[in-house]
Formats: sequence, C-alpha cells, structure tokens
Amino acid sequence: MSAPLPLTSRPPLERMMRIHDELRRGALINCSHLVRALEVSRKTVVRDIAFMRDRLDLPIEFDAQIQAYRYTHPVNAFPTVNVTEGELLALLVAQRALEQYRGTPFHRQLEVAFEKLAGGLRDKISFSPTDELRAVSFKNIGIGKTDLTVFNALSAAVLRAQEITFAYRKPGDPKKSVRRVRPYHLANRENLWYLIAFDLERAALRTFALPRIAEVTVTQTTFLRPPDFSPEKFFANALGVMGGTGDHRVVIRFTAAVAERVREREWHETQAMRDLPGGALELRLRLGALSEAEQWILSWGAAAEVLAPAELRASLKKSIASLAQTYAP
Repeated sequence: MSAPLPLTSRPPLERMMRIHDELRRGALINCSHLVRALEVSRKTVVRDIAFMRDRLDLPIEFDAQIQAYRYTHPVNAFPTVNVTEGELLALLVAQRALEQYRGTPFHRQLEVAFEKLAGGLRDKISFSPTDELRAVSFKNIGIGKTDLTVFNALSAAVLRAQEITFAYRKPGDPKKSVRRVRPYHLANRENLWYLIAFDLERAALRTFALPRIAEVTVTQTTFLRPPDFSPEKFFANALGVMGGTGDHRVVIRFTAAVAERVREREWHETQAMRDLPGGALELRLRLGALSEAEQWILSWGAAAEVLAPAELRASLKKSIASLAQTYAP
C-alpha cells in the first residue's frame, strides 16, 4: 500500500478555503495556528493570506490587540471566480438561455451549475438580472418532448458503451419494431434529441428520434466505439439531422425580398453565396441527402427556386402540385 500524501500537497485553493471558513466563523487565527492546522510553512501561510487580501479582495486584516487575523466585515461566499463586466453579462445571458431547455433532461443540471457560479460572485459584483436582461430573450418553436427515463437509460448506455434494445416507431408507421443497437452518441439538433447508433440487424449507422423510442433495455454486452466515429463527421453532409451517402450539389436562387435574411445566417458548413443582379442571391450547398433540403426550401415559398440538382427540382414540382390540389377550391 502506498503511503498517504503529506498535507503539504494540499492545493492552495483548499488551504485558502480553510482559512476563509475559520475567519468567517470568527475563530482567532494567526500564523502559528495556521502553520499547525495546515501543516505548511509560515511563508506559505503569509503568501496565501496576501493572495486572499490583494488578489481576491477579501477584507482580511491583522488585529494587533487580539494578535489574530479577522474579517473587517461579514463575507458569505468565497470568491472563487473573477469576471469582467462583459463576462458577467454573458453569464446572465446564458442563464436566460436556459429557458429554451426547460423540460429537457439538462435544464435542472445547468440551472444548478449556474447557481453555483453565480453564488461565488455575489460578494464581488452587485447586479440585477432583471435590469441587465430586460432586452434579451430567447424563443424556440417546437421544442422536442423527451422522456427522462428513456433519456437517462440511453445516456448511461452511451457513456458505458453497452448495447441496448428498444421499441421504435417510424414516422407514419402505426406499429413499433424492436431494435438492438450500439449507442454511439446523443445529439440535440433543431430542438430535438436524437440517438446515433449502429443498428446490429441492418449493419449500419442509424439516427433515432428520442420521442419515438420506448421500452429501453440496457444489456450487459459492451462494445468498442469505432475510433474514427465523430458526431461532426456524421452530420457533416446533413442540412439538419438526416445525412446520407450521396453527393448532391444544391443550387438555390432567393429573391431580393428574402436575400438579406438568407445572408444573415450560417445554414451549412459547405455554403457559398453569390450576389445576383437586382438584389437576388444564389446559395450553393453540398449535401448527402435531399429530403430535409426540400422541406427547408418549401418553407421559403415562392421566394426560393431550386436550380440544381434536377431530381430535387422535380421532387419540388410534385410537392407543389400536391399543395395546389390540397388548397384548390
């Protein structure tokens, strides 16, 4: 059995937290007391106190009458984090951004983490979140619903690399099918959670939407995740969630009425834009599949026209003809 580490190996932050706790409860402490309690040299104690006073702005002074250190006024929390005004505002914006994750598995964990960070700042900076963030808000439409039981089972299986089985229902299919997969990754794309997994029966990677997963069973069979797998690589040729093995060069022309809105956003890593006469805009994308691109293009209505590839243009014609029939008198 190896010998325990000496107390001199205690991290500086741990020593200073100990000093802070002693001062906060009003204990009479001096260098001799701290040398014995922390089992460090007098020089180390003096250096720690100087750091707490000069760098962390803690109100420490040596009272000659009682021959001990003390806080000149009450201190509730140890200031473990120093931030600038801009960094603080960013932290507050992050807190507001948590609202878009309400109802998802990570909301409470993120909320607790924020409270811990903010708690360490209360003695350093005074602020009013209401005043600072009055003009900042977040709104996402169609936030996906997630069963916490399903999510927790899947996340545990991903972390431990354990095979799982579950019941899955494809869109438009009233019946569920049993899948046995090796779960590689959980991803939140377009406000919905997805599982990327290797389907053992189909011998291929598949994407599963969590709201369609039920009856998860985590097996005792473990696996090794391929070293060349990465979520960035998996989603590289997807416009949103669904990638593919194709190599489609998509060209879309947007009218001047919406061109500025298109320019303002990053739609895909491969995008290239070209200004056209009259204020119109041409957008080029390189995608692995066309189904999501078709849905996205239709959302722009008559303001977007597909120039290539021909198969996407033909598919859009069919969809538009079907819409015309739906809305015909």
